[in-house]
Amino acid sequence: MPDNDAGPAAPGRTARQTRTRGGGPKKPNFITRLVNHWCNRLLGAVSHRTLSEQEAEYASGRTTRDFVWNSIGVGLWGMVFPILTIVVTQLVGVEQAGMFSLAFVTALMLMFVGNYGVRTYQASDLDEEHSFADYQVHRVVTVAVMLVAGIAYCYLRGYGTEMFTISMGVYAYKAADALADVYEGRLQQVDKLYLAGISQALRSALSLVVFTVVLFLFRNLGVASIAMAVAAFATFVVVTFPLALFETPKSRRVSLASVGGLMKQCLPLFLALFMYNLIDNMPKFVMEGVLTYDSQLYFNALYFPAHSILLVAGFVYKPLLVRMTAAWSDKSKRGRFDIIIVAMFAMVVVLTLAMVGLMNWVGIPALSFLYGLDFEPYRGLSFIMLAAGGVTAAIDFLYQVITIMRRQKAVIRIYVITFGFSLFVPMLLINFTGLPGAVIGYLIVMCILLVLLLSEYAAMRMGIWREDKQAAEDEQAAAKAAHGKLRPSEARAQRQRREAVREKYGRKS
Repeated sequence: MPDNDAGPAAPGRTARQTRTRGGGPKKPNFITRLVNHWCNRLLGAVSHRTLSEQEAEYASGRTTRDFVWNSIGVGLWGMVFPILTIVVTQLVGVEQAGMFSLAFVTALMLMFVGNYGVRTYQASDLDEEHSFADYQVHRVVTVAVMLVAGIAYCYLRGYGTEMFTISMGVYAYKAADALADVYEGRLQQVDKLYLAGISQALRSALSLVVFTVVLFLFRNLGVASIAMAVAAFATFVVVTFPLALFETPKSRRVSLASVGGLMKQCLPLFLALFMYNLIDNMPKFVMEGVLTYDSQLYFNALYFPAHSILLVAGFVYKPLLVRMTAAWSDKSKRGRFDIIIVAMFAMVVVLTLAMVGLMNWVGIPALSFLYGLDFEPYRGLSFIMLAAGGVTAAIDFLYQVITIMRRQKAVIRIYVITFGFSLFVPMLLINFTGLPGAVIGYLIVMCILLVLLLSEYAAMRMGIWREDKQAAEDEQAAAKAAHGKLRPSEARAQRQRREAVREKYGRKS
């Protein structure tokens, strides 16, 4: 919303105003004023044939507004998938809901190709090493690759017309999300995150409503999926794209060398995120070749409550990341850093047990009511899935810890190893036991990843502790040497120990 709250009146509005009972003009409500103002601003910019040279109207540095609108935007974005699976189940049945679920899961994987791990890098590029034009060209390229990869995947899987149409509609919807993300990242870069949240909220809400209405009217999942994509792109064209250009400084010209630099610099981030999510979703892809589509629905319906553990844990630890970074940077406070880690793991355990109790009490009846299906036979599987949710929350937090320690490149090897397990463990169990094997296999693979990450973290932490200890001994040795108390043989021994520690622990990380 503009800081002056009300924008300029629409031309000729007075003549068209409705009258109150007393004969006076009725003041338009806030939403009407806001829409009128935005349309006038957009039409004015189009008539002048420039968007980026318009004067900004929205203030930056609104921390409370940033938090509220970003939470709303992310919350609505995250709720689109579970709400739409419920809508599809109620309107067109379980099997088509399973087809839609699989298409959405694949689209989320493809979206990581479109985003390429750039958002955090872009938002923290405060000195604008890369121009916004560079980010735009980079994103157009990655989104194009995302859509081509989606088409190729559909052909490789041998999808029929119905599944192909559903998949491409959902892929196009997530492509709109990926394209909008770079413009919302630009708003965040200039400290206007709340505008990015508003953009994301509008796109998610409109797409959800349009999909639901079209599916209700036509009962055709492919048509509804395409309508959802059209709604998302319409919101991008009318709101996200002009908003980012209106409210941010004009960009420098594009540099192809800079675009190539973005590809190279963000490759490790992309690989780490893509590999983790591929591991996370592997049971769903394995199920497609073995089980019917309705199994996809049941798996995802059980997955959503487990995923809430990850979301709640994120709300707790993300505000602590800055404090943890400061504690890690100060060697004298690293004990406090370790305490925070232990406390977070304890919190994840407590949260998981609480979710198990909630699911046992009202969760299963609630799922049965929302989906119109009987989830009582899956009560035991829901507890296993919740355990997997707790493990994934611990994995996510531990990755943030390793990132704070600036050792995130070391975990790519762990993801590759875990990916190997994710290929054969779910396949083996699913072929033997069906849906229960998918859930149990998911838990086993996530536990393997957590154990490997914990062992890597322990090795890193031990190595850093030894380096800190050696540095303290070196300082004491230097002080002794300054006073002539350290013999040459002792000095040589100190240097040899220091080199041994660095050789064993420093290079490993």
